[in-house]
Order: sequence, then C-alpha cells, then structure tokens
Amino acid sequence: MNSIYEVYQALSMIERVLVFLVLAPFAGGLLAGVDRKLSARLQGRYGPPVRQPFFDVLKLFQKERILVNKFQNFNIVLFFLFTVFSGAIFFAGADILLAVFGLALAGTFFILAGFSVGSPYSHLGAEREVIQMVSYEPMVILMAVGMYQVTGSFKVADLVQHQAPLILYLPGIFAGFLYILTIKFRKSPFDLSMSHHAHQEIVRGITTEFSGPALALIEITHWYENVLLLGMVYLFFGFNPWIALAVSLATYLFEIFIDMNYARFKWQLTFASTWLFTAVAGISNIVVLSIMK
Repeated sequence: MNSIYEVYQALSMIERVLVFLVLAPFAGGLLAGVDRKLSARLQGRYGPPVRQPFFDVLKLFQKERILVNKFQNFNIVLFFLFTVFSGAIFFAGADILLAVFGLALAGTFFILAGFSVGSPYSHLGAEREVIQMVSYEPMVILMAVGMYQVTGSFKVADLVQHQAPLILYLPGIFAGFLYILTIKFRKSPFDLSMSHHAHQEIVRGITTEFSGPALALIEITHWYENVLLLGMVYLFFGFNPWIALAVSLATYLFEIFIDMNYARFKWQLTFASTWLFTAVAGISNIVVLSIMK
C-alpha cells in the first residue's frame, strides 16, 4: 500500500521533477485518448483509438508554422512553461500555493495569446477565458488555504503524508474543487472559451487563430495541466495511494459523464453558480475549520 510513498520519498526533488516532465504528457495524452473513446461510446459511436491524441499532436508539429504576429506564439510558450513549472513545483513536493499562482499566471498568458490576434472569435474566447478564471480561481486558492488549516503546511510533501485523510476535514472544499474542475478540464456546461465541439457560436474560440506547432503545444500544455489537477485531487485521499489513484481516475471519468449530459451554460450562469458554490461549500468549510480550532 505504501509502495508509492516509498518510491516518492526515495527520489530527490530533481528526480521527481524529471519524472513529471517525462511521464505527465504521456499520462495526459492517454487520458485524452480515453476521454475521446469513452465520449464516442456514450454517443453511440466507435470512436478513435486511445493513442489518437498522440498522432494528432505529431501531425500538428509537421504542419507549416504560420504566425498572425510575433507575440502570438511567445505567449503560448510562456503558457506552456509556467504550466510545466507549476506541475514541477507540485510533484517535487514544494509549496502548493506557488503551484496555484504559477498556474494562474500560465492562464493569464493564454488569455494574452487570444487577445494578441485580430480574430473576433479569438477575442470573444479570451474574454470568456477571463470570466472562467475569475470563476474558478477563488476555489483553487481556498483549497490550498483549507489544506494549510488542517496540516499547518503548504508543502505538498507534508500534505500527502498527513496522518488523517484530508477529505474528512475538507468535504466542502473537495466538493467545490470538483465543481470548478469542470471548468479547468474544459467540459460542458462550462466549456465557454474553447469548446471541443466545432459547431458552436465562436468556432474554436480562443484557439481559432492557432495552428500547427502552436496548437500542438497548447494541447500538450493541457495534458500537463490535467495531470496536475488530478494530482490535487489525489491529495484529499493521500492517506491511501490506491484509493487516491482510484478517486482521481473516477473524477476524470465523472467529468466525461458530466460533459456528455449537460448543455453549455451562459457565462452569467457559469460565474454566478461557481461563486455561489464556492461560498456555500468552500467558505463554509473554512469557517467550520476555524471554529473547530
């Protein structure tokens, strides 16, 4: 049961970072393949092979590099670098708050990339990305604060080894985090800025003007980000590695199910419902923890 912990503790911080850098895109790409396959089956289709996302990314890297302006890909590279930085900080066992802020900075560069081109669809997608960030970011910060209240530390290495399950102290925080994960995974009903369905009012939204290697880098970045987000889910059940892994996988499958069964919300409902859920589930959980102490 503790073999995962033993392997984790045996690795140095640099080795943990290297493992994340190498394995995360493979795990993220595999999850994307499972997503597409399972989504197709739920819709009565056969679907592509699980390895199809890797083929798509390789094909994008082989396409011609076309730029609208010089700032377009610069922002995408920074989006990639800060996302990888956040994941490296997290899986190295360092400060989770630094990982959260790094991820927010990465999202900011993604928004700037959308605004750097002239397409009205890209601008509309970037505006919706801002709304999504304002919607989910408070809950992500509350997650880190709640874990600190329970353990007295922001270090991931301390959080994952806490003697009591964090989920027992943070059920509201966990529920709120699950709610905003639908936004972070870009699933319906919250896929406002960059829908994975082409038949929508903003075409491909924030990524409309990106193609070739730049679009491939965006996809790989999302793979890294998804692995990081599932790592955060893992922390709530870190007392038992196998239960934690099972819950993390179940969370991703649950998000696919939600995606297949809900139509897209308007941005007003997305913002209002997310903040309401954050206030009811997240802040109330923080208040209860404060009273208990």
